[in-house]
Amino acid sequence: MEKTGWAVPNTMRSAGAKKDQQSDTGPAPQESHGGLVTSDRLNLGARALKAGLRTTVALCLVTTLAHVVLVFLHVAPANTVSKRYTPAINAWVYPYFEQNWRLFAPDPDSVNRQILVRTAHTGTDGSVEVSSWFDLTAVDNSAVEHNPFPSHTTQNLMRRAWTSYTETHGGDDKARTERAVMIQKYLTNIATDRVAAHTSGPFDFIQLRVVTQTIPAPGAVTSGSPRTPAETRLLPWWKVTTHGN
Repeated sequence: MEKTGWAVPNTMRSAGAKKDQQSDTGPAPQESHGGLVTSDRLNLGARALKAGLRTTVALCLVTTLAHVVLVFLHVAPANTVSKRYTPAINAWVYPYFEQNWRLFAPDPDSVNRQILVRTAHTGTDGSVEVSSWFDLTAVDNSAVEHNPFPSHTTQNLMRRAWTSYTETHGGDDKARTERAVMIQKYLTNIATDRVAAHTSGPFDFIQLRVVTQTIPAPGAVTSGSPRTPAETRLLPWWKVTTHGN
Protein backbone atom coordinates (compact mmCIF):
# COMPACT_ATOMS: atom_id res chain seq x y z
CA MET A 1 0.00 0.00 0.00
CA GLU A 2 1.42 3.31 -1.08
CA LYS A 3 1.80 5.99 1.61
CA THR A 4 0.41 9.41 0.85
CA GLY A 5 1.09 12.78 2.53
CA TRP A 6 2.84 16.08 2.12
CA ALA A 7 6.55 16.18 2.11
CA VAL A 8 8.13 18.93 4.14
CA PRO A 9 10.57 20.89 2.04
CA ASN A 10 14.12 21.14 3.25
CA THR A 11 13.93 24.90 3.22
CA MET A 12 11.00 24.88 5.66
CA ARG A 13 12.83 22.47 7.94
CA SER A 14 15.86 24.74 7.95
CA ALA A 15 13.73 27.77 8.70
CA GLY A 16 12.00 25.96 11.55
CA ALA A 17 15.30 24.88 13.00
CA LYS A 18 16.62 28.41 12.83
CA LYS A 19 13.45 29.69 14.48
CA ASP A 20 13.75 27.16 17.30
CA GLN A 21 17.39 28.07 17.76
CA GLN A 22 16.54 31.77 18.01
CA SER A 23 13.77 31.09 20.51
CA ASP A 24 16.24 29.20 22.69
CA THR A 25 18.98 31.80 22.67
CA GLY A 26 16.68 34.84 22.80
CA PRO A 27 16.76 38.07 20.78
CA ALA A 28 20.52 38.49 20.65
CA PRO A 29 20.56 41.60 18.47
CA GLN A 30 18.24 43.49 20.85
CA GLU A 31 20.29 42.56 23.94
CA SER A 32 23.44 43.70 22.21
CA HIS A 33 21.85 47.11 21.49
CA GLY A 34 20.82 47.53 25.15
CA GLY A 35 24.33 46.70 26.28
CA LEU A 36 25.76 49.35 24.00
CA VAL A 37 23.42 52.00 25.45
CA THR A 38 24.37 51.10 29.03
CA SER A 39 28.05 51.14 28.15
CA ASP A 40 27.71 54.58 26.56
CA ARG A 41 26.01 55.92 29.70
CA LEU A 42 28.74 54.53 31.92
CA ASN A 43 31.43 56.05 29.75
CA LEU A 44 29.63 59.40 29.77
CA GLY A 45 29.36 59.34 33.56
CA ALA A 46 33.04 58.44 33.92
CA ARG A 47 34.06 61.28 31.63
CA ALA A 48 31.89 63.75 33.58
CA LEU A 49 33.40 62.55 36.87
CA LYS A 50 36.92 62.95 35.54
CA ALA A 51 36.14 66.43 34.22
CA GLY A 52 34.69 67.48 37.57
CA LEU A 53 37.71 66.09 39.40
CA ARG A 54 40.11 67.97 37.13
CA THR A 55 38.14 71.19 37.62
CA THR A 56 38.17 70.77 41.42
CA VAL A 57 41.92 70.12 41.47
CA ALA A 58 42.55 73.13 39.24
CA LEU A 59 40.45 75.41 41.49
CA CYS A 60 42.28 74.15 44.59
CA LEU A 61 45.65 74.82 42.98
CA VAL A 62 44.64 78.32 41.87
CA THR A 63 43.24 79.15 45.33
CA THR A 64 46.37 77.85 47.04
CA LEU A 65 48.62 79.83 44.74
CA ALA A 66 46.59 83.01 45.26
CA HIS A 67 46.65 82.48 49.04
CA VAL A 68 50.43 82.04 49.09
CA VAL A 69 50.98 85.14 46.95
CA LEU A 70 48.65 87.34 49.04
CA VAL A 71 50.14 86.19 52.36
CA PHE A 72 53.66 86.72 50.98
CA LEU A 73 52.77 90.29 49.95
CA HIS A 74 51.30 90.83 53.41
CA VAL A 75 54.45 89.78 55.32
CA ALA A 76 56.97 91.12 52.81
CA PRO A 77 58.39 94.64 53.14
CA ALA A 78 56.26 97.36 51.56
CA ASN A 79 56.70 97.48 47.81
CA THR A 80 54.95 98.81 44.73
CA VAL A 81 52.74 95.74 44.29
CA SER A 82 51.68 95.45 47.95
CA LYS A 83 50.92 99.18 48.15
CA ARG A 84 48.81 99.06 45.00
CA TYR A 85 46.77 96.03 46.09
CA THR A 86 46.60 96.75 49.83
CA PRO A 87 42.74 96.65 50.02
CA ALA A 88 42.59 93.25 48.30
CA ILE A 89 45.42 91.85 50.44
CA ASN A 90 43.86 93.05 53.70
CA ALA A 91 40.44 91.76 52.68
CA TRP A 92 41.90 88.27 52.18
CA VAL A 93 44.32 88.15 55.12
CA TYR A 94 42.27 89.69 57.95
CA PRO A 95 41.17 88.41 60.35
CA TYR A 96 41.81 84.69 59.76
CA PHE A 97 45.18 84.61 57.97
CA GLU A 98 47.02 87.38 59.79
CA GLN A 99 50.75 86.71 59.93
CA ASN A 100 53.36 88.15 62.27
CA TRP A 101 56.70 87.22 63.81
CA ARG A 102 55.52 86.79 67.39
CA LEU A 103 55.92 83.03 67.10
CA PHE A 104 59.70 83.55 66.92
CA ALA A 105 59.90 86.71 69.04
CA PRO A 106 56.99 86.49 71.48
CA ASP A 107 55.71 89.64 73.11
CA PRO A 108 53.87 88.49 76.24
CA ASP A 109 51.26 90.72 77.79
CA SER A 110 52.50 93.01 80.55
CA VAL A 111 48.98 93.62 81.85
CA ASN A 112 46.08 91.66 83.24
CA ARG A 113 43.00 92.43 81.22
CA GLN A 114 39.42 91.68 82.19
CA ILE A 115 36.77 91.92 79.48
CA LEU A 116 33.16 92.10 80.63
CA VAL A 117 29.93 92.37 78.65
CA ARG A 118 26.35 93.28 79.42
CA THR A 119 23.27 93.15 77.25
CA ALA A 120 20.13 95.20 76.74
CA HIS A 121 16.73 94.31 75.40
CA THR A 122 13.98 96.66 74.28
CA GLY A 123 10.50 95.42 75.13
CA THR A 124 7.37 95.84 73.08
CA ASP A 125 6.28 98.69 75.36
CA GLY A 126 9.54 100.56 74.73
CA SER A 127 11.12 99.74 78.08
CA VAL A 128 14.81 98.77 78.12
CA GLU A 129 16.06 95.94 80.30
CA VAL A 130 19.81 95.93 81.01
CA SER A 131 21.56 92.83 82.35
CA SER A 132 24.36 92.67 84.89
CA TRP A 133 27.99 92.43 83.78
CA PHE A 134 29.20 89.04 82.56
CA ASP A 135 32.93 88.26 82.84
CA LEU A 136 34.14 86.81 79.52
CA THR A 137 37.75 86.64 80.70
CA ALA A 138 36.79 84.52 83.70
CA VAL A 139 35.12 81.98 81.40
CA ASP A 140 38.27 81.72 79.27
CA ASN A 141 40.51 81.45 82.33
CA SER A 142 38.39 78.66 83.81
CA ALA A 143 38.68 76.72 80.54
CA VAL A 144 42.48 77.12 80.51
CA GLU A 145 43.18 76.46 84.19
CA HIS A 146 44.16 72.83 84.93
CA ASN A 147 43.73 71.99 81.24
CA PRO A 148 46.91 70.40 79.83
CA PHE A 149 45.82 71.09 76.24
CA PRO A 150 43.86 74.38 76.18
CA SER A 151 42.56 75.44 72.81
CA HIS A 152 43.98 78.33 70.85
CA THR A 153 40.49 79.84 70.68
CA THR A 154 40.11 79.90 74.44
CA GLN A 155 43.54 81.41 75.01
CA ASN A 156 43.83 83.99 72.27
CA LEU A 157 40.58 84.70 70.39
CA MET A 158 39.20 87.41 72.68
CA ARG A 159 42.65 88.78 73.55
CA ARG A 160 43.71 89.16 69.91
CA ALA A 161 40.35 90.66 68.95
CA TRP A 162 40.70 93.32 71.63
CA THR A 163 44.32 94.06 70.67
CA SER A 164 43.30 94.53 67.04
CA TYR A 165 40.44 96.77 68.14
CA THR A 166 42.73 99.11 70.09
CA GLU A 167 45.17 99.23 67.19
CA THR A 168 42.50 100.27 64.69
CA HIS A 169 40.30 102.52 66.86
CA GLY A 170 42.71 104.32 69.13
CA GLY A 171 41.06 105.77 72.21
CA ASP A 172 37.86 107.29 70.81
CA ASP A 173 36.12 104.11 69.52
CA LYS A 174 35.64 105.60 66.04
CA ALA A 175 36.15 103.34 63.04
CA ARG A 176 37.87 105.41 60.36
CA THR A 177 38.89 102.64 57.98
CA GLU A 178 37.26 99.57 56.48
CA ARG A 179 39.54 97.33 58.52
CA ALA A 180 38.49 99.14 61.70
CA VAL A 181 34.84 98.48 60.86
CA MET A 182 35.63 94.83 60.20
CA ILE A 183 37.53 94.43 63.49
CA GLN A 184 34.70 96.08 65.42
CA LYS A 185 32.23 93.65 63.85
CA TYR A 186 34.60 90.79 64.61
CA LEU A 187 34.83 91.74 68.29
CA THR A 188 31.07 92.23 68.46
CA ASN A 189 30.39 88.78 67.02
CA ILE A 190 32.77 87.09 69.47
CA ALA A 191 31.23 88.80 72.49
CA THR A 192 27.70 88.13 71.23
CA ASP A 193 28.33 84.43 70.69
CA ARG A 194 30.02 84.08 74.08
CA VAL A 195 27.26 85.76 76.06
CA ALA A 196 24.51 84.00 74.07
CA ALA A 197 26.02 80.64 75.05
CA HIS A 198 25.67 81.49 78.75
CA THR A 199 22.50 83.62 78.74
CA SER A 200 18.94 82.49 78.11
CA GLY A 201 17.24 85.88 77.97
CA PRO A 202 16.74 87.88 74.77
CA PHE A 203 18.96 90.84 73.91
CA ASP A 204 19.59 93.11 70.94
CA PHE A 205 22.37 95.39 72.25
CA ILE A 206 25.71 94.65 73.92
CA GLN A 207 28.29 96.79 75.67
CA LEU A 208 31.87 95.91 76.62
CA ARG A 209 33.87 97.10 79.59
CA VAL A 210 37.61 96.41 79.71
CA VAL A 211 39.56 96.69 82.97
CA THR A 212 43.35 96.78 82.50
CA GLN A 213 45.73 96.29 85.40
CA THR A 214 49.49 96.66 84.85
CA ILE A 215 51.54 93.73 86.10
CA PRO A 216 54.14 95.12 88.54
CA ALA A 217 57.81 94.39 88.01
CA PRO A 218 59.38 91.66 90.16
CA GLY A 219 60.03 92.96 93.65
CA ALA A 220 57.99 96.13 93.20
CA VAL A 221 55.22 95.01 95.55
CA THR A 222 57.54 93.95 98.35
CA SER A 223 59.54 97.16 98.10
CA GLY A 224 56.48 99.22 98.91
CA SER A 225 56.12 100.89 95.50
CA PRO A 226 52.57 102.12 94.89
CA ARG A 227 50.58 99.94 92.54
CA THR A 228 49.36 101.52 89.33
CA PRO A 229 45.57 101.91 89.44
CA ALA A 230 43.48 99.88 87.05
CA GLU A 231 42.30 101.52 83.86
CA THR A 232 38.67 101.02 82.89
CA ARG A 233 37.43 101.56 79.34
CA LEU A 234 33.70 101.56 78.61
CA LEU A 235 32.73 101.00 74.99
CA PRO A 236 29.53 102.28 73.34
CA TRP A 237 26.39 100.20 73.01
CA TRP A 238 26.44 98.15 69.80
CA LYS A 239 23.34 96.88 67.99
CA VAL A 240 23.39 93.15 67.31
CA THR A 241 21.05 90.59 65.83
CA THR A 242 18.35 89.79 68.37
CA HIS A 243 19.15 86.66 70.39
CA GLY A 244 16.78 84.59 72.48
CA ASN A 245 13.02 84.59 72.58
